[in-house]
Amino acid sequence: MRGRLASVIIAAMVLGIAAVAPPAGACPFCSAVSQTFSEEMATMDVAAIAKLKEPPPPVEPGAESDDFASQQVATARFQITKVLKGSEVLAGQKVIDTVYFGDGKKGEAFLVMGVDPPKLMWSTPLKLSEHAEEYLPKLLTLPKEGPDRLAFFQDYLEDADEMLARDAYDEFAKAPYSDVQGLKGRMKHDELVTWIQDPDIPASRKRLYFTMLGVCGSEKDLPLLEEMMRSDDRQVKAGLDAMIACYITLAGEKALPLVEELFLANKDAEYADTYAAIMAIRFHGTETDVVPQSRLVKSLRHMLDRPQLADLVIPDLARWEDWESMPRLVELFKNADEKSSWVRVPVINYLRACPLPEAKEKMAELEKIDPAAVRRANTFFPFMPSTGEDAETESSDETSDKTSAAENGLIYPVSYQEEEAAPPPAESANYPLLAGVSIVTFLGLSVVVWATRK
Repeated sequence: MRGRLASVIIAAMVLGIAAVAPPAGACPFCSAVSQTFSEEMATMDVAAIAKLKEPPPPVEPGAESDDFASQQVATARFQITKVLKGSEVLAGQKVIDTVYFGDGKKGEAFLVMGVDPPKLMWSTPLKLSEHAEEYLPKLLTLPKEGPDRLAFFQDYLEDADEMLARDAYDEFAKAPYSDVQGLKGRMKHDELVTWIQDPDIPASRKRLYFTMLGVCGSEKDLPLLEEMMRSDDRQVKAGLDAMIACYITLAGEKALPLVEELFLANKDAEYADTYAAIMAIRFHGTETDVVPQSRLVKSLRHMLDRPQLADLVIPDLARWEDWESMPRLVELFKNADEKSSWVRVPVINYLRACPLPEAKEKMAELEKIDPAAVRRANTFFPFMPSTGEDAETESSDETSDKTSAAENGLIYPVSYQEEEAAPPPAESANYPLLAGVSIVTFLGLSVVVWATRK
């Protein structure tokens, strides 16, 4: 019991900390792997391309010592051939000595970067292909943001040099979705269709390609997407959340019956697939107007017939002010058993967010059934709007307070990326939740409840 409680507290704390950090607007289903070259160079005082002039001397047999402090770290000498940044810091210096443990050969090119002048500290030299030598200087000529920047990286998304392909992906992953949309007329549709079917391309990249196909595709792509969604091969369905979102983008409201049939109303659907569909619907409910929000709510209501997973969508029903579902949620609370008892806290939080007087009455009724659930809701999710009579007497400053909360990161952005186990936060555009619902209250809710299941 104590372990379960600790899991809840830790999850809530982690989510609370995440809420403080302002999220960056990004490709909705993408997650960057690392810093981009542009970001790394921006933090350095010097960046240059250099050729290996003198490799470090080989270690003499028997020269090893157990006393690490007594060993002299060998350095290699590099000849700078092109300064990318910090020419004024180098002041004409052409040769540098730095620690290098690789097996590079004389004449091979490396990226070297240094900080803290005048006595620069050099990072570990990074070996470059000829293609990378051409790539890095071009980064300095690109606009800092916008579709024109992405147009350059589009040509490197599946580059033979994996380092460049990863950098290009990270640039897309960190770009605002509006920039991705702005690239529509220049996207390479046929390449995207080929890539989403390639079993050797990882799911993370396929999510980007599905997102891009949703921007530049058409109804002609729907049969392929339907076939992939129906597949029993997990490799074919890699990046399913972005795949479903792409399908809805291209098909509109007509897409929902199939999504419901396969993943929401289907009680035999795997958890990961169901969660992917919820993420896709959440994306469309907050970031696009392809399908009316009222219709998306109807899709999510199918989850109320699956009590063990209903907690995944209750936050969305509250966020989108679906107060018509109140009777069904109250019923879920009353009928909850040991397999679905975790639905009770989300139901209480739904009622706390609801402005209707009936919500306060229902909450008092449910508190008599399970007072502990109400206490947990109040303890772990304290930042809630008032309900019932309290809602009528709220301060006139409520709107400005909620705006301030959103600006300070207290209102959590909607996340879209699917993961194998639990609903994690992911980088996405900053969309304040409707009704002023806080991170710990709603999106954090599914994660905290998941923690209690472990």
